[in-house]
Amino acid sequence: MQTQHRIIVLGAGYSGAIAAGRLAKRLHRDDVRITLVNAEPDFVERVRNHQLATGQRLKPRPLSGMFAGTGVELKLARVTEVDADRRTVTVTGAQGDEELAYDTLVYALGSGWNDHGVPGTAEHAHEIASRAGALRLRDRLAELDAGRPVVVVGGGLTGLEAATEIAESRPDLDVSLVARDGLGDWLSSKGRAHLRKVFGGLGITVHEHAAVTAVEADRVTTADGRAIPAAVTVWTTGFAVHPIARATTLEVTDRGQIVVDETMRSVSHPEVYAVGDAAFAMGPGDKPLRMSCASGGPMAWQAADSIAARLTGRKLPKAPLRYFNQCISLGRKEGLIQYVTADDRAVSAALTGRLAALYKELVCKGAVWGVANPTLGAPARARRITHTPTPRPASPATTEAAA
Repeated sequence: MQTQHRIIVLGAGYSGAIAAGRLAKRLHRDDVRITLVNAEPDFVERVRNHQLATGQRLKPRPLSGMFAGTGVELKLARVTEVDADRRTVTVTGAQGDEELAYDTLVYALGSGWNDHGVPGTAEHAHEIASRAGALRLRDRLAELDAGRPVVVVGGGLTGLEAATEIAESRPDLDVSLVARDGLGDWLSSKGRAHLRKVFGGLGITVHEHAAVTAVEADRVTTADGRAIPAAVTVWTTGFAVHPIARATTLEVTDRGQIVVDETMRSVSHPEVYAVGDAAFAMGPGDKPLRMSCASGGPMAWQAADSIAARLTGRKLPKAPLRYFNQCISLGRKEGLIQYVTADDRAVSAALTGRLAALYKELVCKGAVWGVANPTLGAPARARRITHTPTPRPASPATTEAAA
C-alpha cells in the first residue's frame, strides 16, 4: 500500500486555515494526511480584536466545526521547534511533548505584537495582536472611571481602528493617539481629511510626529520630552514575527521571516512553504508584501495550489498577489476605504462614511467565509498524487508509536 504524503500546517490563522482547507480540496484524501496544528481551539478573527477589546461579543468559531468532514486532522498543540533538516516538528499539547514528521510543511505561525524594545512597554502596555491581549484590554477598560486617559501608540491601521473603537464605545474616556508620523499621511487627501473629521468628532487628541521612548504605569514619554498621561496604554506599532523560524536552518530575513519564491516555497528547503506574516515574499513593483490579512489569503492560495500542482504533476498556478484597497473601520458607524495601486500606494479615490463602514464589515465577514470556503465557492477536483516524494528521514519513534 502506498504511504500517504504527510502535510503539516503550522498555525490556523487566516493563512494557515485557508491553506489547509484548500489542500484538502485539491488532493485526494487517500493519498495525503493533512494535519493542522494550532494552540487554540477556536479560529480568531484577528481583524476584529479592537472590537473584542471594547466589549463587543464575537461569534465563536470552533476549528473543529470549520474543518469537520474536510479530511483535515486538527491537533491542538503549541509548536516549540521545527527541524527543517530532519523534517520534524515538536509540539506540546494535552499529551505532552510530541514529535511529528512531515513530507511537506506549511509554516503559518504568523506574528505577535512588537514592543521595539521600548522601556516599560512589556510591563505596562496592552496589545491587541492576540485574542488574549484583546481580552485583557477589555477587562482593563471596563475598570476605568469616566475621564481617565487612554493612549493608543501607533498611527497605522491597527492604531486608527483601536483609537476610534475605544472613543466611540467609551465617550466618557479621554482618548489620544500618538503617531510617529502625520495622521494618516500615507492616505490620499480625501482619506486624510475624512480621518481628521472622524477623530475630531470622537474627541480624540492626536500627537503627531511623536516617538514614544518610554512607557510607565501612568504615562508615556516622547522623544521631545513630553509626558502624556495614560491610565491605559495600547501599543500598536507593528508586528513581530513568531520566533520559531529564526531558530531553524531555514533562510530568514533580519526580521525572522522565511524567504520564499513566487510559489511561497522556501528558497533553502524545498519541502517547506511559508505564508502570511511569517513569509518574506515579493509583490508588485518588487516590494515585499506587507503583514496583513489582504496579503495572507492570496499567499495561502498560492502555496496550497503550488503544493498540489507539484504533487499531481500539473502546471504551477499564479495567484493575484496584489492590492486593491486598504479597509479601515473607524468605530461601528464610520469607515474609510482607501483605494490603492497594485503595490499598495494610495490613489485619489476613497470611500468614506457609513457606506465605507458597511464595506469593511463585508470584508471582515468575507475573510471568515474565505476560510470556510477555501476555493471561494468554485468546484474543486481532488486529484491523485503522481509525484514520488523525496526519500524521508527516519521517522521519530514517538510518531511511529502514535501511528
